[in-house]
Amino acid sequence: MFKKILVANRGEIALRIQRACRELGIKAVMVYSEADRDAKYVKLAEEAVCIGPAPSALSYLNMPAIISAAEVTDAEAIHPGYGFLSENADFAERVEKSGFQFIGPTPESIRIMGDKVSAKQAMIKAGVPCVPGSEGELPDDPAQVRRIAKAVGYPVIIKAAGGGGGRGMRVVHTEAALINAVSMTKAEAGAAFGNPAVYMEKFLQNPRHIEIQVLADKFKNAVYLGERDCSMQRRHQKIIEEAPAPGIPRKQIERLGERCVAACKKIGYRGAGTFEFLYEDGEFYFIEMNTRVQVEHPVTEMITGVDIVKTQIMVAAGEKLPFTQRQIEIRGHAIECRLNAEDPYKCIPSPGRITMWHAPGGPGIRVDSHIYSNYFVPSNYDSMIGKIIAHGDTREQALARMLTALGETVVEGINSNIPLHRELMVDAKFMAGGTNIHYLEEWLSHHQR
Repeated sequence: MFKKILVANRGEIALRIQRACRELGIKAVMVYSEADRDAKYVKLAEEAVCIGPAPSALSYLNMPAIISAAEVTDAEAIHPGYGFLSENADFAERVEKSGFQFIGPTPESIRIMGDKVSAKQAMIKAGVPCVPGSEGELPDDPAQVRRIAKAVGYPVIIKAAGGGGGRGMRVVHTEAALINAVSMTKAEAGAAFGNPAVYMEKFLQNPRHIEIQVLADKFKNAVYLGERDCSMQRRHQKIIEEAPAPGIPRKQIERLGERCVAACKKIGYRGAGTFEFLYEDGEFYFIEMNTRVQVEHPVTEMITGVDIVKTQIMVAAGEKLPFTQRQIEIRGHAIECRLNAEDPYKCIPSPGRITMWHAPGGPGIRVDSHIYSNYFVPSNYDSMIGKIIAHGDTREQALARMLTALGETVVEGINSNIPLHRELMVDAKFMAGGTNIHYLEEWLSHHQR
């Protein structure tokens, strides 16, 4: 096992990894930008290194600064968390070439799954169901592009091969709009991701967003930890996640989970990962794989009892998975609400000083947050300030516990989206379960304040 790990991230995930290290008896080195000097995990750190000014390009995305911090503190491994450099194959490669262990998949796995075209081809080979579409990158010939779209059937969606986070995609409803949409998406993809390649898929009208959590070690052992429903989202950003997904037959999830495990073994995957699917009319369609721990990992931890972050560290250190598929049991239901520093209905970020913070408690409640009273929320990063997770024996109990927890939570000095979460917990359609990925945006358009 490692003696010292550098945590190359910020916010609640940095604190989460720090806690996992403490449980394993590992020293955690925390890095921080000048804007995060007063962060809770920095105050709690045994060692902390400032890696640059507030802009993430000069700090959390600064590869030489992070590797230098690992060198001067004698760290043995680097945990990238989520976001920032967590899915950057070049960073993983530089970490390993510098003599450190990257706590995540191999650079090769990140490259295969990070490029949406090669990921889809790998999944087709592994027997994982995919959205109908182009077999690879779209050709330059407009006539060929039109033929592919006609075969797939309108509406179609043009996606950047190197895209992510909801960026680099465009829906096309008619042949007249097709070629212009392809050109615009290519230009955007080149500018945003340094890769102008795009591909085409059938645009599903009202799908749900379902994902399968996997863990794998270097000995080709792999397990899946059930599924999560992440359909409550706006601008492709998730707001509420839950596990298991309401109303989907267990047998169908088990078949899909087994295929995801087979895909992990086929590509030699190592660490934590998530296969993301659209689910419509009883069918699953693979869209992408996230080669890292996800924001919503706590709901899976709550229903399985598996510590995903600790397991990530253990398999990176060369250990075998400490459990088999047969030992994974799903117990009860869990729901996560992301707390964002923003206007609850217009979703405009609200940085500033938190004058009062009171976290909820009670049976089945978990709070993952790095904030505290008098903490200053910087304007330089994502607006998420924490997560509340509620677990119950049933979905109804988890919903009731979440509503109680939201009623106890106090965030003063800035705007937060707690009022939105309170309304959604008693929304009839959400309470019934199975809302699609467009539901929240439609709800917000009818509830503007």
